[in-house]
Amino acid sequence: MNYKEKIGTKEHPLQLKTPPLTSNYTMHADEKEEQEILVCTVGSTVLHYQLRCIDDLFEMLKAHGDWMLLGSKDEKAITAEGTVEHWARSEENPVGGWYGLKKGFRGRFAMYIPPLMEALGLAEVEHNKRNNRMKAI
Repeated sequence: MNYKEKIGTKEHPLQLKTPPLTSNYTMHADEKEEQEILVCTVGSTVLHYQLRCIDDLFEMLKAHGDWMLLGSKDEKAITAEGTVEHWARSEENPVGGWYGLKKGFRGRFAMYIPPLMEALGLAEVEHNKRNNRMKAI
């Protein structure tokens, strides 16, 4: 699906909050090196994810069929199997590895992509202080 219009542009990005609702960030679609990407801006930090992660995550969650723990971690931290974060960097996902594109900033997928999925009407996301989960709608 084409989510670019709903996600916004650099000039008019989508305003989002992390799952625990503690931090604000923006997301917009762009192109870099002929690849469609998501640009996530958290304060002065800019992260890039493959745009296709939206469809891939939705399909994985639909197949999973139930709530899945987010398990957000930085790039260098070990992830727990069965979490969204683990899937987003696993050789078993559709891209065979990381959806994050900026070395050193490839983690935190499960912190920033689930609220985007919720805003797009594709998923439900819990908003507890920790141990949040998501599922496809």
